[in-house]
Amino acid sequence: MLPLGKIRNEILRKIILSDLPVGDEKIVVGPKEGFDAAVLEYDENNYLVIATDPVLGVPREHFGFFTYHFASSDVAVFGARPRWLIVDLLLPPGAKEEELKAIMEELKEECKKYDTSIVGGHTGVYKTINDFTATTTVIGIVRKDELKLPLAKAGDNIVITKGVAVEFAVGAAWFKAEELKSVLSPSEIFHLRGMYRLESVVRDALLAREFARGMHDATEGGLTALHEIADNSGVGFEVYYENLYMHPLVEKVVNFYGVNPLTVSSTGTLIIISPRENTRELIKKLQTNGIGAFVIGRFTEERERVLIKNGKKEEFPEFERDAYAEVY
Repeated sequence: MLPLGKIRNEILRKIILSDLPVGDEKIVVGPKEGFDAAVLEYDENNYLVIATDPVLGVPREHFGFFTYHFASSDVAVFGARPRWLIVDLLLPPGAKEEELKAIMEELKEECKKYDTSIVGGHTGVYKTINDFTATTTVIGIVRKDELKLPLAKAGDNIVITKGVAVEFAVGAAWFKAEELKSVLSPSEIFHLRGMYRLESVVRDALLAREFARGMHDATEGGLTALHEIADNSGVGFEVYYENLYMHPLVEKVVNFYGVNPLTVSSTGTLIIISPRENTRELIKKLQTNGIGAFVIGRFTEERERVLIKNGKKEEFPEFERDAYAEVY
């Protein structure tokens, strides 16, 4: 049986990516593990960046927010501003008109913030749909010399924004509040719920793109995305455990469920591949705009993938199970 959550890379390579018809000369970046968007030739000076993402298992109260930000984040990490959006909204029997209205109002509000136009989609109620579900496709344009790919060079710093495991902890506050009452106060749960807005890297990426070599959103699998970057770049990496940041409330939730903060879903944590000479200005730019940023390691010529914890080296973990899908 296939495991819960995102299809693992070995299955992706064997079944999904093998023998795909991707011979079109306009394709600059096609389907590839570790690349969450496609890049197409647009004109002499620009590329199109296109990404698609499902929206499910998120707080109903903010479904419109996630409908915008999941796919838009994948476009922004390639250096492109999300410009056009297409959305399929699939609703279960019993869905109410006011619920659909609330989703669309929130979606339109996010589109206005980033000057994104909704250009099409599909909306319907179907018996086979058990919960509110969406699929969003977002398209952006980027100058050819400003395209950012998730590729690193030895010596580049690894910078992350906001800290790790935010998505997992926020999801717990929305879906497992009764369980969390043993470790969090009602006001702490309320505060953690409000942190859902951190589950986007659109703003992070648009601020960081002038300093970054490449970027990646730490979604399912969290920081194990570093393995994909290393595989595609022909480098290794080392991460300093003591440099990792977790919000205190996030840490309480992670400890309560006993999950590994390195491997748990962390949508909204932007992994930035930063040339050393750019890192100081990068962090200054992010922090000046209210986004926490932390140097957690570096990419290396040696192909090892290392976690340095308490002064000792150990192998950096792989993505083996999706704790978010298992718990929620």
